[in-house]
Amino acid sequence: MIKQYDHIKLKSGKRAVIVEIWEQGAAYEADIEIMPDEYETQTIRHTDIESVFVEVETPLSKVV
Repeated sequence: MIKQYDHIKLKSGKRAVIVEIWEQGAAYEADIEIMPDEYETQTIRHTDIESVFVEVETPLSKVV
């Protein structure tokens, strides 16, 4: 299941962030990285998504 603000990789190889879910499993609005620190908002289909980045929470004391 894709959630709002998930970081994803598109089949085109670009990274994106889901900003709106129009229909779960069908269509989403995503901010797609076109250059470092430059994004373009587009509607994408579920079939455009290759993978979802999974973040692992690490206590700050382990990072420092």
